[in-house]
Amino acid sequence: MQTSRVLNRPGALASALVAVALAGLALPVSAFAMQQSALLIEDVTLIDGRGGPAIEGAWVSIEDDRIVRISRGPIEAADGAQRIDGSGRFLIPGLMDIHIHLSGGFGQGSPNQNAGRRALHGFLYSGITSVYDAGNNPDFIFSFRDRERSGAIASPRVFASGGVVTAPGGHGAGLGGTLIDSWPEAIPLLDAHLAREPDLVKFTFDEHGWGTRPLIPLLDPEVMARAVAYINERGTRTTAHISHEYRARQAIAAGLNTLAHPIIQGPVSDEFVGLMSSTRTPMASTLTIGEGYSRLVEHPEFLDQPLYRDVYSRERIAELKGPIRDGYAARAWTTWMKVMTPVAQENLRQIHAAGGVIALGSDQSSGPQTHRELELMVAGGISEVDAIRIGTLNAAGFLGLENELGSIEEGKLADLVLLGADPLADISNTQRIEVVIKAGRIIDRAALEVPANLTP
Repeated sequence: MQTSRVLNRPGALASALVAVALAGLALPVSAFAMQQSALLIEDVTLIDGRGGPAIEGAWVSIEDDRIVRISRGPIEAADGAQRIDGSGRFLIPGLMDIHIHLSGGFGQGSPNQNAGRRALHGFLYSGITSVYDAGNNPDFIFSFRDRERSGAIASPRVFASGGVVTAPGGHGAGLGGTLIDSWPEAIPLLDAHLAREPDLVKFTFDEHGWGTRPLIPLLDPEVMARAVAYINERGTRTTAHISHEYRARQAIAAGLNTLAHPIIQGPVSDEFVGLMSSTRTPMASTLTIGEGYSRLVEHPEFLDQPLYRDVYSRERIAELKGPIRDGYAARAWTTWMKVMTPVAQENLRQIHAAGGVIALGSDQSSGPQTHRELELMVAGGISEVDAIRIGTLNAAGFLGLENELGSIEEGKLADLVLLGADPLADISNTQRIEVVIKAGRIIDRAALEVPANLTP
């Protein structure tokens, strides 16, 4: 039996490939992933994403893109398998961020393909193996989705909505949205929207009077309910941008499958907690987007942490610590979000404790910020093991893919991350990444287009 062994000492780089200059290139996935057909992870501490205790001394066998066997004792390696010594290490499912807006889709001039590609590389480098883009330039994001699925680029799995569905003048209406205000007149517009094959259709249902923002038009609830039913009946899931309990209740009553944000405008009622528990409507966490303003103003040193230094360029860090920080410090919005973030944390904790379904979403375009989302949930009173489930199996459930992704179980797709320290002792240890595996292939992190690999 011919096998090869990698990672036989702590911190060893799981890569047999040479880092390449990547600027401007869209290299095939083979340039970033080992081409082994089988993989055996030996004697690892397994945290499978289902919320149970860690399993020491686990062996995990992978063939092609699937997990084929999990054992508490040795497993014979398949012919040609690469073997990873997992002793002293911790194996978790690949993390999933189910609320991003990929960089480069909007802004001055044409979409920035380089910015989008580098952001995807940063996610993969950070151990995020699936992302859902919750609103973007449709041509831009669907192009990346198509290239990821064909293997033309190194990337997490990409799921996307494209543009949003909203009222004329509603939230996101000016960013390639489908605008509806009556029924059945909305049907041909929805047909055109579905023709792009979005993985979820996102509605925005928020008059946006919160914080320091003015009121804007709101989608008619009855029209939204008809549109949601029409889309669901054609096999596509839906999600809704909301920010307070009243609109969340209306969205659930309208049949929306998921909620794209937590309640941030005030404490949730006991009745709403009960509703979230009974319906088990998945809710994205998105704490980081609000907390990020005051965090940068008050604690810019977080940008000196290793993963940020690896993924953010020196120029970007200088910009964040300089003019962007100064701008945040001058905004009333920063203070309001600082006050309301603990409210949202407690709302999530209550819903989770009652049996509701929280899923990890950062509302950003940065792998390190996905890890920050985990830290904020734990700081808000959710346990480390539950936070990992929120970032893996619950996130897969948000997408309707819990039978394929999100946990380390026999028969599931092999998206995994090997860590050098225990995330159940400190959730920040999810950043102690040694190996990233997507679809059963070890990703060559040294070949990804991130500053850690490109800076002389």
